[in-house]
Amino acid sequence: METKLRQREGGERNRMRLWAAQEPGPARAAGQPQPRCAARGAPAAPQAAVGGREARGHRLPAGGRAGRRPLRPAGALAGGGGGRSRRPGSGGRAARGRGGRGGVKRRLLPFLCCAAASSHPPLPGRGESCAGSGEAAAPSSRPAMAIRKKSNKNPPVLSHEFIVQNHADIVSCMAMIFLLGLMFEITAKAAVIFVTLQYNVTIPATEEQSAETISLYHYGIKDLATIFFYMLVAIIIHAIIQEYVLDKINRKMHFSKTKHSKFNESGQLSAFYLFSCVWGTSILVSENYISDPTSLWRDYPHTLIPFQMKFFYILQLAYWFHAFPELYFQKTKKEDIFRQIVYIGLYLFHIAGAYLLNLTHLGLVLLVLHYFVEFLFHISRLFYFSDERYQKGFSLWAVLFVLGRLLTLILSVLTFGFGLARAENQQLNFSTGNFNILAVRISVLASICLAQAFMMWKFINFQLRRWREHSSSQPQSVKKKFVTAKGKTSRKERGSVLVKHFPLWVSRVGCLSVNCSSLRSSPTLHAPWDRRQGAL
Repeated sequence: METKLRQREGGERNRMRLWAAQEPGPARAAGQPQPRCAARGAPAAPQAAVGGREARGHRLPAGGRAGRRPLRPAGALAGGGGGRSRRPGSGGRAARGRGGRGGVKRRLLPFLCCAAASSHPPLPGRGESCAGSGEAAAPSSRPAMAIRKKSNKNPPVLSHEFIVQNHADIVSCMAMIFLLGLMFEITAKAAVIFVTLQYNVTIPATEEQSAETISLYHYGIKDLATIFFYMLVAIIIHAIIQEYVLDKINRKMHFSKTKHSKFNESGQLSAFYLFSCVWGTSILVSENYISDPTSLWRDYPHTLIPFQMKFFYILQLAYWFHAFPELYFQKTKKEDIFRQIVYIGLYLFHIAGAYLLNLTHLGLVLLVLHYFVEFLFHISRLFYFSDERYQKGFSLWAVLFVLGRLLTLILSVLTFGFGLARAENQQLNFSTGNFNILAVRISVLASICLAQAFMMWKFINFQLRRWREHSSSQPQSVKKKFVTAKGKTSRKERGSVLVKHFPLWVSRVGCLSVNCSSLRSSPTLHAPWDRRQGAL
């Protein structure tokens, strides 16, 4: 037995030496003396004999017994028998001192501790000692484990993610530059072009008017600078509504990705439509366009317009121009980009056409009418997302949508077919802004009719899709009734038959088990059984 144990310990030592020779540390590879632990090649301090022998210090092999089996705690190894409990005097291996697995594990105890100490460098200010030696452990020859760096949540500067996350702050700084330009005399003349309306005309007071002077405006090339500045303002307001209103509601409602994008779209557009409807209605009331429909075409061309009307058109163009960069800022899906571009392009085409062709009166009436109908749709969709049972708003919107399209066509035909067609001045003149010729009237009326037809086509598709979804969501109870009416018994009927004849079947089986011939030959028991077989 002693010979086998010595051979096993010799084999362990040889494997340790091979492992140490095959894996040199970084200090040894660099040609420097490698520091070693006291129990890793340096003579260890003498220990008390465990099992009749002194602990020998050697390297722990990577592929030895410790590499194949999980290591036990040092306390379990220090106890008798490697974790096995033996009674004293029982005659087992643990009681013999040298023999048994416990003795080998006790001898490997210093090397286990040194391996743990080498893989973890000592704490600063403390000297960790190896097991079985009184000396402080030297620094490990292996490189210390690299500390994992914390992930940087901030994206790189001027990257796509950085611009998307901070686009409101960037645009605010750009708008602030124009506002600061008003404070200095050198830059004030250039900054005024971006901030205030241009091309104002002062009309002197007359005897009929109580006011002293009247300021009217016409359009020009400098309006592009004003549109650009208020486009920046629209982006800032868009971000404010998104962050402080819509995002908070989204966190509470926990919408899906599809509903999340539609909810944001409806939230932004409903706020814009409400603001535009209120502002446009106030202009119509103050200018008496509602009480006098002939003002839509009377005194054409309407080259001079009041401040409120010009500012209304400037903000309308700025808002719809700002929708293009918002497609990038809001990370719009690829399948929705084309739809959004067509939607925005139609608004810009008709608003810019009314502004450039001096049809501002008719354009204002049609915009207010269209915005009111669209506001009802988006506010109904917001309520629908909060509670899917709320669908009355869509019914009201469907009725008003059709009426709005009819009223738009009626006003357009009256203006171009009767009002402007009977005007005296029907010559094209760019200097005076007169575009009242037959080709322009037909083109504008055709564009309005095509736009209404396109919206009606989208409206019909939307209603058909809603009808399909409503029909598919109905319960399948009607179909089940048709299936059960074709002569087949349902599950409920089968269950009732089983409950009705269950005692008879039990008595029949009992009679067969006791060989009761009188009951087995009874016709009263066979009748329900035969009927049951026919029914099944």
